Amino acid sequence: MITSEIKDKLIHIVGSENYQDSAASKLAYSYDATPQYQSMPDAIVAPRNKQEITAIVQLCNEHVIPIVPRGSGTNLCAGTCPTEGGIVLLFKHLNRMLEIDEDNLTITVQPGVITQEIIQAAEAKGLFYPPDPSSMKISTIGGNINENSGGLRGLKYGVTKDYVLGLEVVLPNGDIMRTGGKLAKDVAGYDFTHLLVGSEGTLGIITEAILKLVPMPASKKTMLALYQDMEAAAASVSEIIRQQMIPVTMEFLDQPTLQVVEDYAQIGLPTDVEAVLLIEQDGPNEIVEQDIKKMATICEQKQAVSVRIAESAEEADKLRTARRSALSALARLHPTTILEDATVPRSAIAPMVKAINHIAEKYEVTICTFGHAGDGNLHPTCLTDSRNQEEMERVEQAFEEIFMKAVELGGTITGEHGVGMMKAPYLHLKLGKTGIEAMRAVKQALDPNQIMNPGKIFANDMRKRVVMNK
Repeated sequence: MITSEIKDKLIHIVGSENYQDSAASKLAYSYDATPQYQSMPDAIVAPRNKQEITAIVQLCNEHVIPIVPRGSGTNLCAGTCPTEGGIVLLFKHLNRMLEIDEDNLTITVQPGVITQEIIQAAEAKGLFYPPDPSSMKISTIGGNINENSGGLRGLKYGVTKDYVLGLEVVLPNGDIMRTGGKLAKDVAGYDFTHLLVGSEGTLGIITEAILKLVPMPASKKTMLALYQDMEAAAASVSEIIRQQMIPVTMEFLDQPTLQVVEDYAQIGLPTDVEAVLLIEQDGPNEIVEQDIKKMATICEQKQAVSVRIAESAEEADKLRTARRSALSALARLHPTTILEDATVPRSAIAPMVKAINHIAEKYEVTICTFGHAGDGNLHPTCLTDSRNQEEMERVEQAFEEIFMKAVELGGTITGEHGVGMMKAPYLHLKLGKTGIEAMRAVKQALDPNQIMNPGKIFANDMRKRVVMNK
């Protein structure tokens, strides 16, 4: 609870213009892009620099006030919903790109920078920042780091953690720590950089990040392969990798998703096939031409009914845009859209998709599936209505079974969306009791008062139990 005395102190730190606690402002920051979850914060605070963040954290730690670091609120695991009230921390003032170092191929940024702006700034220098979450036009790099965001280019280039070289972070006691740096090698002590990436704001507040850049690929080709058989599409994915080709992108859409996306995007996608693979390769011209032809041949040999190579950059961009619009297209159909990201080894894609379809039929719910076929990261998306309690119970049962099947097939409950509140009940399926207790030990050591984004990743009663035992 924020008393009038604490409110005065917060306003003294950040200025009255950067403190909000009106009903309207609290409502605006009571939810994120995740359906079903909403909880009111006590206040919204927008610090102007790391010194103000330090002062805020010290004050909140002293009075055991929760802090929820928030980017653009695009996360899909209820990771920024202020479930225990407290302060929502905004980074609209920490939105500068501090340096592009062409000698060391790095870019240093503050957490409030929009992801696409980083990509564009790198490209202006002939360089490349590969992570490309579908929300990149509005998501912030701080949010990407907290959730370890992926994207369409993850198969070849990896995810956000693969590009974070160093961080500046305010710890839960208000101390500032720097990790990593502009280094290709660094094994001095524990790897705190990658511990913080994907920690969902539960271990500290990122105030600065050093990101790795790579040379811009010389050329790029995109193709679309159509299938009447799901297993044939999955076999194509496996064979392409077996032939030692790693495409930039290898995306999958099932027939229901394809129909909805075409209705939404209107770019001439075929809707009379069971599955589509969107494949893209980049690199030197000769290698790209060679790979794209080889991949087209493999798809044809694996019973693709049609393989089409984009004839222009505009056509390729339309295909990529269509894939990125899948969630927006599906969200138009029902009041509530629940997008998940069960991930399996790529060899298990076909049985996983079949299992998802069977589970949807079993629980009588509508689930469309798309995702990153090349790395096994599937997005079963349920179209429902959260006002229908009986149906929502069936939806929850369906997703629990989907997560159990993913783990059974050697996969995980989340590949890129994070745990947050959505996946917390299922984390034991992947980590077991021992793994969760090891994570609790780290959390307790860094944040003994449990002020950093409480209620996420772990059981909701964790913070209450700790406070009661003080």
